[in-house]
Amino acid sequence: MKRFNWPIIAGFLLSFIASLAYPFLLVNYPMTRDFPWVSILLFVVALVLLWMGLKRAFAKTTDATAKPSTLSKIFASSLAFLSIAIIGLFLFGTLVMARWLPPSTGAPKVGQKAPDFSLSDASGKQVSLSELLSQPLAGQTTPPKGVLLIFYRGYW
Repeated sequence: MKRFNWPIIAGFLLSFIASLAYPFLLVNYPMTRDFPWVSILLFVVALVLLWMGLKRAFAKTTDATAKPSTLSKIFASSLAFLSIAIIGLFLFGTLVMARWLPPSTGAPKVGQKAPDFSLSDASGKQVSLSELLSQPLAGQTTPPKGVLLIFYRGYW
């Protein structure tokens, strides 16, 4: 009797979904953006399922007439290889290639005064940094010590 090898298919699907979940979903949340721990956890589960599937594909049966077919061995080995390649490429891309990005040497350091610039505020009026730091805010007598800039992503 032939057995359906569900662990190898589940392991492949889980590794494929975990590799796509990081760039399309998990990168949006600060908790999972810096280190892809959720994807790595899913990859570990996928590797366990792949191992179970490979053991199942190459298992010897007690029934002499029901031996594993060559096609099931090739199928399981191919899916395991593809899954491991997906996992390897994902880990290489996120953990190794991300370190190859050049440092931002021109960016201000922590505590360093930012260069003067001007931007449009929410009402479209041009406001410069020196202007904000030189005049007191409404209801205060002294000018502020700093300015907080918020950049909204997306469309207005």
